[in-house]
Amino acid sequence: MTKRGLTVDATQDDWIRRAKTLAFPGAHIIDGADHHGGGGTFAVVSPRDSQVLADVADGGAAEVDLAVAAARRAFDDGPWPRLAPAERGRVLLRIADLIEERRADLALTVSLEMGKPISDAHDIELRALTNTFRWYGQLADKLTDESPHTAPDALALVTREPAGVVGAVVPWNFPLTLAGWKVAPALAAGCTVVLKPSENSPLSALHLGRIATEAGLPPGTLNVVSGNGPVAGKALGLHPDVDVLAFTGSTAVGRHFLRYSADSNLKRVWLELGGKSPNIILPDAPDLEKAAATAAWGIFFNQGEMCTAPSRLLVHSSVAEQVTEAVVERARALRVGDPLDPATEMGPLVGPDHHDRVLGHIHAGVDAGARLRTGGDRVLPETGGVYLSPTVFDRVDAYSALAREEIFGPVLSVLTFDDLDEAVALANATEYGLAAGLWTSDLSTAHRVSRALKAGTVWVNCYEEGDLTVPFGGMKQSGNGRDKSAHALEKYTELKTTWIQL
Repeated sequence: MTKRGLTVDATQDDWIRRAKTLAFPGAHIIDGADHHGGGGTFAVVSPRDSQVLADVADGGAAEVDLAVAAARRAFDDGPWPRLAPAERGRVLLRIADLIEERRADLALTVSLEMGKPISDAHDIELRALTNTFRWYGQLADKLTDESPHTAPDALALVTREPAGVVGAVVPWNFPLTLAGWKVAPALAAGCTVVLKPSENSPLSALHLGRIATEAGLPPGTLNVVSGNGPVAGKALGLHPDVDVLAFTGSTAVGRHFLRYSADSNLKRVWLELGGKSPNIILPDAPDLEKAAATAAWGIFFNQGEMCTAPSRLLVHSSVAEQVTEAVVERARALRVGDPLDPATEMGPLVGPDHHDRVLGHIHAGVDAGARLRTGGDRVLPETGGVYLSPTVFDRVDAYSALAREEIFGPVLSVLTFDDLDEAVALANATEYGLAAGLWTSDLSTAHRVSRALKAGTVWVNCYEEGDLTVPFGGMKQSGNGRDKSAHALEKYTELKTTWIQL
């Protein structure tokens, strides 16, 4: 049980009652204080029922300037970069404690603003956020510099120094997890941060900014500016006083941030972008039923709004119908409904525009000749929300848009193959390279295929597994750099060589 929340046994009615009393922040966090800005407000609308949750300050270039200036002062003159790493770690641990204390309200905020089922928000998203701050808090004082062996008359030192002001732009699908993956290592390294959450999910990030201040972060160390991407995000990307820009989102927007860097101060830009991840099931999979169940879970988890979603199911022709039928059965049985119902397995998509975009992909797939096995239509219109039925296609042309473009919704494309070389070729036949899955009982096959797949993460006989000890990121047009693990600190530090002639 959380100290200020509900027990894990809370019912739908409990969550609904809690939602009616939940207070949402509406101001930016700049220099350790609320800042309402001068750019007006925008409404945050819940995809659950299309009701307005709150009006939030709409940040523009002026607010970004103020936030970056605060972060610059905090980095150049403030205590944070100069604290002992152990003390920085203790502040991160206090942030983790406060997140855990307010876990229920944070989970409820996420569920309301972007539609994630409350059970997933509470048990997965908030667990990940808490663990991230704890992990980097514990790591902060365990990093070491280098002293290479040189000639006897010299001493060489290679030190890692905080990179400076970090701009972090994060999406709405995991608004707190992905914020944590950037903010926590940047703070552990001694950087200061300006966080720009998605305009679809600013409320949870604004809560996080207040928690960080309460935990003891000095003013200006973490600033949160809410606003639209083409305005506030662009201003952050172009700002000459931002030293590092870390972005998670679409490949198209990632290209913009690279241009912003080129047009400003050549800031380092780290990108975690789109995906069209293959999930390969071979006839010798250790458990075909488990493989099919995991395939269904993977594509429908978080409404399919996942950059790593296994949206291309590649199945050997000898077991294709068996596996596809099992996936279809699970899709039809999936409970789509109110995200505040703990029994809900799939909530609404994030908003009407995104819902219409996903439906457009479905209609285009039908027109292109793919077979719609189940789903493909809007459901629960009486709620006022934007719910879509779990959708499965087979007989998908490997070169069609359905098989190649990121849909970012609960839409699975099933493709078949006859041999391993064909499977690898199909898996790699995409501009993306974020993740992949492989199901086989043969150890040599597991190693050979994993090496051949062009993906930043390969899961064997599982999907979406891992912890903070391993890095996460993509190849090709899925981005560069890595979140999670000690490798994330490489994004937020600069290497300095000091050569001392003795």
